[in-house]
Order: sequence, then C-alpha cells, then structure tokens
Amino acid sequence: MALHIVAEANRCLNCKKPMCQEGCPVHTPIPVIIQMFKENRLLEAGEMLFRNNPMSAVCSIVCNHEQQCAGHCIRGRKDSPVHFSSIENYISEMYLDRMEVKMPEKKDKKVAIIGAGPAGLTAAVILAQAGYQVTVFEWKSKIGGIMQYGIPEFRLPKTMIDRYQKRLEEMGIQFRTNTTIGSVLMIDNLFRDGYASIFIGTGAEKPRSLNIEGESLGNVHFGLNYLTTPASHKLGDTVAVIGVGNAAMDVARTALRNGSRHVTLYARGKHISASSSEVEYAKLDGAEIELGMQIQSINEKGPVFKKSIFDENDKVIGYEDELIQVEADSTIISISQVPRGKLVRTTDGLDAGEYGELIVDENYMTTKPGVFAAGDVVTGPLTVVHAVDGAKKAATAMIRYMENN
Repeated sequence: MALHIVAEANRCLNCKKPMCQEGCPVHTPIPVIIQMFKENRLLEAGEMLFRNNPMSAVCSIVCNHEQQCAGHCIRGRKDSPVHFSSIENYISEMYLDRMEVKMPEKKDKKVAIIGAGPAGLTAAVILAQAGYQVTVFEWKSKIGGIMQYGIPEFRLPKTMIDRYQKRLEEMGIQFRTNTTIGSVLMIDNLFRDGYASIFIGTGAEKPRSLNIEGESLGNVHFGLNYLTTPASHKLGDTVAVIGVGNAAMDVARTALRNGSRHVTLYARGKHISASSSEVEYAKLDGAEIELGMQIQSINEKGPVFKKSIFDENDKVIGYEDELIQVEADSTIISISQVPRGKLVRTTDGLDAGEYGELIVDENYMTTKPGVFAAGDVVTGPLTVVHAVDGAKKAATAMIRYMENN
C-alpha cells in the first residue's frame, strides 16, 4: 500500500488548473494535499481534508472516483489517472485516529440535527466546530444512515462509523438514537425546547415501488430493506434483482456473499446506471446482467418480463407481446428510493415536492422558517459526497441565520 500511494503521488502533474479538483463535488484541494503528502505533512493534510469534507475517510472509499477526481485527471487522457482516492484514504484514516479535537468557545444557542446520515453528521461537525450546542436525533439504533445500513460491510467497514462517533462525541455532539422526530417528539417541540435552528438530513430511505402485481408476495424484497439486515433474509439459490444502479450491484454482491448461487440483474433498457467499477466487481463476484427486460409482474415462481423493443438509438419504443417467466427463489426490487413523509405529515408549514423531497430555497431553508435541509431528502438519492456538499452549504446558511436572529 505504502509503495502504491507514494508512486501515485509522484505521478501527479500538479496542474495549474486542477481538473481533478473541479470534478470533485466538494472541490477537494487535491494537488495541495498530494504535495503535503509528499512532504510528510500528513496531519496537516488530514486536517485540511477533514475541514473541507468531514466524511473524507468514507468518501475516499465509496465515491464514484472514475466520474469525479480520477475521471477528470489530465493524466487519464493518455494514461491511467492518478488514483487520489488511495492517498486520501491513507491520510484520512490516519487523521481520524490521531486528530486533536479542539473545543471552540461555546455559543449559547442549540441546534437540532434530524438524521445521522452523511448530511446530518457533516452539518453536526460544522456547527459544533462553530461553537453551537448540537444534538443529533436518529430514529435507528446506530448512527451513519446509508453508510451504516445501506453500504455493505465489504465496501465500507462499520468500524469506520464507530470511529467517527467517538470523534464527534469528543466535539461535544450529543446523539439521541432510537428517537423519531414526528412521532412522540415533533419539530415544534424542538423549537419549544430552545433549539435556535433545525437541520433535516433524513435521506431517502423509502423504497420506490414498481406498482405491479406481486410486490407483496413473501418471495419479494426491496433492496434497501435487504441491505439493512441481509442475514435475516432467506433468499434461496436463485435471485432476480430488478435494477442496475449502484445499490442494485450492492444487493447482488451481498446476496452472493450470503449463500445465493445465481444472481441476475434486470433492466428495461441498455443503459447501466451503476459505475463501471461496481459493474465489474458484481460480475467478478458472479452476478449476471440481462438488459432489455421490462418487468410485468411477480408470482411465486419469480418475475415475469417482456422483452424491450429498441430504435436505432437504443431507446425503448415498446415491448414484445410474449411474457417471459423467470424462475427465481427470490426477487429483489432495487430501482430507487424516496424520502419518508413522516416529518411533512406531522409538521405544519413543511412542504415537499411530488416525490417527497423537501422544498428549500437558495439558502437551504425549507418552507418552515428556521428549518434547513440537505442531502437525499432534498435531492433524491445521490452519493455521500453530494450529501456532504449540500450539508456544508446548509450549515453555513444556518450560522448566518442564527447570527442574525
């Protein structure tokens, strides 16, 4: 590992206009970090990474690097790109264990964070570092959100989240797990109890339905539900996965790791939305992919499809009449997720769009004054680093709001 990352650092051209930095959603100062690494200024580099992206240690593992930093690297035009993610991971993991938490002067204002996923944790760090008293409310038993319950262990070790929690608690951040806002406690209760502003980062954890016959059968599961507790599902030898996104690849690889022998992913079109590296890993693990198959229904034998008809541009223009019964012990639907609607239903003045995404203004404030939001609950399902980017901007806006009110 050490030889690999040193070699990668030495390959960096230190471009005057770093396209790798432009390709990163949080604009990580990649050439500066690499130079610090080469000069053995690791703690300084780690501090810079953490300040720019509190979830840097996670993003170095789970980001879609081929479309972001590596995908924009100048060297990649004629050669292989610099794999900054390896360097970032080495520095960020080291810093997470060695960082010295400096407690700022405390302000007399409290902030509530609803949701302990990447957006909520990012906002919590920024606000705590600014001196605000931060309490994070999480409806599940552990923090991390999609990092804890949606990304498989073989991609992101859960010990990483434990290490984060230790550091955040040292910053004075308090966690209330197993606490649902919108049930016994409401958003208005938080304002009643003196919270100056509230951040919502509850993500998009409600599986999107296909609205087809058979979704309620016992041999059918939703992808995110399966990834939350894969050991509790008895899928059988043959599994059909509906969807070809990154989450669907995680589902397929997890099923194969938990005893299933034949896993096939199905999509109606010819485009695979998952990153090419995730597709290759899934194939390497033994998964197969069938394109041009439109799901019609699901029965006790498995899913029923029609073959898609394409035009010269590979656009689906219709379906063949013949129904194709695929035999599978289990069918897992993994097409997308939407935000849960509990907060909107229980909070006067909090509005959402057609698919449940919270409506925010240019300052990330929702339609309820003093309540801000970012991450998947606003954008729909994107990546960890996109959630970080939104949370950074929202936390900055919250500080301005509280200083002026």
